[in-house]
Amino acid sequence: MRFHDHRHAGQELALRLLEWAADGNLTDPVVLALPRGGVPVAAEVARALKAPLDVVVARKIGAPGNPETGIGAIAGEDPPVYDRWALEMLGLAEDDLTADVARERAELHRREELYRRGRPALAVEGRTVVLVDDGLATGVTARAALRHLRSKNPDRLILAVPVCAPDAAETVRQDADDIVCLHQPPSFLAVGEWYEEFAQISDDEVVSTLRNPTTLSGQGPG
Repeated sequence: MRFHDHRHAGQELALRLLEWAADGNLTDPVVLALPRGGVPVAAEVARALKAPLDVVVARKIGAPGNPETGIGAIAGEDPPVYDRWALEMLGLAEDDLTADVARERAELHRREELYRRGRPALAVEGRTVVLVDDGLATGVTARAALRHLRSKNPDRLILAVPVCAPDAAETVRQDADDIVCLHQPPSFLAVGEWYEEFAQISDDEVVSTLRNPTTLSGQGPG
């Protein structure tokens, strides 16, 4: 299974979640995207579910010399979540990454301010939260976001992604009540390989999508 682009992946994911909604398994949902790539995917899900859309900003902490390889992540003001196996393999201690965490925390705050423009985060207490990203590679960023959201007392916490590495899905499972993943290819190298077009999403696109009234209003099914 390959997706044409982020929107197509979101439409396919929405179809699966609509089946859950029809069975009464998505009561009072709110859809939260992991920016930036998760936003166009989540927008399609929010439209289909007639649910409000927002973001939860999480930042990856990359390996020294290889920033694209996530060995940890942060969300909100929570302490970092680390891939302990990766730290051990690289011979790193948490204190070795203090400067990286501070830099990513500053970027997290910048993005939250940019995306929300003073608007408060959507309340999730007692609601079904559907956390959406464009794919799951290591899973560490999703874990940080899920733990952050868990502290806000949702009724149910669902991670929904179009494609994921099987190992990552198992790792994240302990932090979510349910995981919806359309495709778990056994030979998984990167999220982008499962998209025909995997354009980088800009901050402007995120802001524009969040302002779209068709995704910011409406009540969920149930």
